[in-house]
Amino acid sequence: NFSLLTLLHTTYTCTHTRTEEPKYTEKQKLPEVPETLLKRRKQRAISKVKQLENAIKQRRAKRAKRLELFARAEQYVKEYRRQERDTIRLKRAARNKGNFYVPAEPKLAVVIRIRGVNGVSPKPRKVLQLLRLRQINNATFVKLNKATINMLRIAEPYITWGYPNLKTVREMVYKRGFGRLNDRRVPLSDNSVIEKRLGKLDIICIEDLIHELYTVGPNFKKANNFLWHFKLNTPRGGWRKKTNHYSEGGDFGNREDLINRLLRRMI
Repeated sequence: NFSLLTLLHTTYTCTHTRTEEPKYTEKQKLPEVPETLLKRRKQRAISKVKQLENAIKQRRAKRAKRLELFARAEQYVKEYRRQERDTIRLKRAARNKGNFYVPAEPKLAVVIRIRGVNGVSPKPRKVLQLLRLRQINNATFVKLNKATINMLRIAEPYITWGYPNLKTVREMVYKRGFGRLNDRRVPLSDNSVIEKRLGKLDIICIEDLIHELYTVGPNFKKANNFLWHFKLNTPRGGWRKKTNHYSEGGDFGNREDLINRLLRRMI
């Protein structure tokens, strides 16, 4: 009886244990990913990394360019202040010795057309064309030398001109300045416009352009030709008498430094 009970207990235990075994003994296999899909995922990951790297490089380049432009502007301000201090010092030294200070001959002029040319001889008409003064109230910068002074004398009854200061040059470029890009009139709203055309001449921003014009630098001609002729307003209060010379109470001719007052009323 004891052996029969033992056999029954063993049989029950084995049967019970066998029913508790997992249904599946082998691991299920995962479906394989197509190779083309893996390649696409890899390419996407690589392109994202490249985009991030390019974005970081562009951000660093913009920051470096911005710092360079600030440094240039600061350098120009120091140069202008030094020139102003030197002029004041020379004037005081001359006055203390009982002499008169004679400034250097101006190198830059701004020319404004004030009259039409209907019924005018071809020579003044040609000069106005060379100066790019196609309409009334157009203005351009001119480098003063013997040839250009003779041109100004020929066209004098139709123009007024003088010697602009730094403030006038800056206001004309900032407020009325347009560039020439692919024979199109383009606003100077972005330094990239200037850099595209004049970057080879180390003129990459608007302050570089102003400095080149005001100091009549070695690249003045190219910088000036890059600028579209200025289109100014009729002066506030109007003209006095266009047919008379400025020295006779009229409007045409050389105003010297007083051209700055006129331009304040036209910009």
